[in-house]
Amino acid sequence: APVQMSSSPPGSMSDTASKAMPPLCNSPGSPSNGVYQYLFYFFPDVRKLPKVVQDYIQEVKAHMSQICQDMEEGLTLSSHYVDMQVSRREILRSGKSANKCLDKELIIMGDTDRQKSLLRQSSNGDKSKHCILLLGNAGMGKTTLIRKLCLDWSIDCIPQFDFVFLLDGKALTLTKPTFSLQTLLLNLSSFAPSCMDPEAVYAQILAAPKRVLIVFDGFDQLRDYESLLQTQEKDLIASLQKDSKAQTYTVRQLYSAILQRVLLPGCTLLLATRPRGTASQLLRRADSFLEVCGFSPTDVETYLSQYFTDPALRASALDWLKNCTYLHLLCWNPGLCRLVCLVLEQSKSLEDLPRTLTGLCHQVLQERELLSQLSSLAWEGVKANSSILPTGRTLSDKLKAFGLRMRLFLSHPLRTRLVVLSGEGEEGGTQDKGNRGGTETNNFDLTQRFTVGLLFHKRTELQRLHSNTETSFRNMVVNKQALVTKHLEGLSHGDLSPAQVLEACHYVYEASFTARLVTQLAAILPEVLTFHGVPLNPPDVFTLQNVLERGGTEGRSFCLDLEDSGIQVSGLRALVGLKSINTYRACIADVITLWEQLEQSGEEGLLRGAVSKLNIHPLKATQVCHVEHLAKLVNIHMHKRLCSQSDSILAEGVPAVKELHKLEFESLCMCVSLCSLLVVSSLSQNCIGDNGVKKLASTLSDLPKLHCLSLYSNVISDEGAESLAAVLPHMASLTELDVKYNKLTDVGAQSLGASLRKCQKIKTLRMWNQCIPYGVFERLQQQDSRILWH
Repeated sequence: APVQMSSSPPGSMSDTASKAMPPLCNSPGSPSNGVYQYLFYFFPDVRKLPKVVQDYIQEVKAHMSQICQDMEEGLTLSSHYVDMQVSRREILRSGKSANKCLDKELIIMGDTDRQKSLLRQSSNGDKSKHCILLLGNAGMGKTTLIRKLCLDWSIDCIPQFDFVFLLDGKALTLTKPTFSLQTLLLNLSSFAPSCMDPEAVYAQILAAPKRVLIVFDGFDQLRDYESLLQTQEKDLIASLQKDSKAQTYTVRQLYSAILQRVLLPGCTLLLATRPRGTASQLLRRADSFLEVCGFSPTDVETYLSQYFTDPALRASALDWLKNCTYLHLLCWNPGLCRLVCLVLEQSKSLEDLPRTLTGLCHQVLQERELLSQLSSLAWEGVKANSSILPTGRTLSDKLKAFGLRMRLFLSHPLRTRLVVLSGEGEEGGTQDKGNRGGTETNNFDLTQRFTVGLLFHKRTELQRLHSNTETSFRNMVVNKQALVTKHLEGLSHGDLSPAQVLEACHYVYEASFTARLVTQLAAILPEVLTFHGVPLNPPDVFTLQNVLERGGTEGRSFCLDLEDSGIQVSGLRALVGLKSINTYRACIADVITLWEQLEQSGEEGLLRGAVSKLNIHPLKATQVCHVEHLAKLVNIHMHKRLCSQSDSILAEGVPAVKELHKLEFESLCMCVSLCSLLVVSSLSQNCIGDNGVKKLASTLSDLPKLHCLSLYSNVISDEGAESLAAVLPHMASLTELDVKYNKLTDVGAQSLGASLRKCQKIKTLRMWNQCIPYGVFERLQQQDSRILWH
């Protein structure tokens, strides 16, 4: 929808200030206003910029508007951009104090909660986000979203910032200390034109860092984020803060100083990276976490409608894609969606379409001679640990055009760094274009799947890619096929982690010309099949479903654990409906959403199976939302209906609720400190035990308003009582504590009694149980009348 920037919060901006703000745009295809308002808090800053600075800003915007529009030949952001869904990610904090913790971990949300977290609504009044982490796997559109953000800034859609600088991780390959902060921002930033008066512009940047947005992109291949986050030496910090023109630094030192807030401490940072691996090192530095969610089915249709301008071709492409399930699911990844469009464009009929990733890549990369040359370039880059095209290599126009068309080369307007690295000029040379090699398809992390699939691809097609004789080629293929088959057949479920099981499903699907491999994998899968913590995207679900269906035909049955996998409700439906699935576990909120969808569509058979197969025992509540989800499920069980109408399928309630015998809340202790307004906490009869009390005690001092805490009947012994005794003096507002009917003896009771004397605000302490000798308890009561029997 077109962007309509809403007004600032009441009272936050005067009429004069309002008139002084830049005009707000109405830009079709821009990300929703809620995204920008969540990312960058809207605040007025009414001041007169020097004319030379105003002129430079307008020049930058004009230049950026032109450069950011170009995606590739024939495609522009304004005509082909699809408004990506962006969701907020939550983190799990660990440490003695959740506000001061060093360790953070991303929480995998269920599909229902993820949809609720999409940034579609305005967030006026939200606190300013100083460091934002934008997460997304390769090909999901992080860089495209950043380019769109830069484009929108250039047409005054983001008036919060006077300056936007885009810094590329590839610049870390420049190891010579030849840059200052001024030259880094004004000379090395992508999309930045030459500056006529750098001193005046730089002075304005330093004068108002809150009006500066710095975007870091291209860090996906960086293996050691921690080195950028290590504390700088004191002498270096002092030198960087002065930013003397006589001293220069490496790009790494400057990047590190910006990330650690040594330089421009008031600016806003936006860092784009992948959600797994070394990105975890950035979590403790960021205060906001967002993730691009990929294309929904509606987004795929929108993209195809924009890609195919001819109505007849568009209609046939959409029809073909809907009849080719796996290709349609691959389009969840925007980068792969682009490749699918290339294949749809070249195909003559539905029968021509590939059914695997191998077939897709093979049809995209058809020119054998050019493909061999590109492979050679890529291998040189691997050996040199570089994604820049090798120095001194002359590329034919045909090869360049092919690489750019297939997006195996990315052409960017860069300054000094690529001029130097490509050997096309001297340092300080004029702006030039550099082609980045080391392909985007490698970034999809799908190379191994493609390689396995290629071995079992059509032999006549493989021969075209090989220069050997027919005999040597046949022998080579047979030998390698035998090696792969022997490896897959030799696997046992004890050898495979959940992620490896999923990867094996992809391998055998890509080798789908050999059905024996699918059958073999289905035979060795364990009966209890867990993907707990393994992200499952739509193509993953499809290949897993392929193996589980084959297992069903061979008489196998499985208990499926899909908790913390992020599986979409549509994928949950596909797997739960399989006859080979005996029971399943998944996010309860997603399960309820699936049930409601099946009820609304009248699919009684699938609904009956989805209800009867659900298993939630044992249930570990590690997040507050888990308790909310369980409460909704219990409500369905009690009222025996999903919506307002009675449902015979639920006449006996929910079997999973009846069979729940163990409910663990211990892990919620880490969430307690986040509830800063908590007044009453009743955790009675939850089998918390000493370990649970120890974890809970470490967070209780962070609850400034808590006045009533009940730990009645929780199997707490003397060790747990001592943990509570240690924290009681630090609970400033606590007035009532109940630890009755636990297992503490006279030792634990005396510890609590001694601690109570230091707590003047506590009015009552209930702690009697049969393990405390009567005489000891009576003496404690005589010493402090606040100790009660009941």
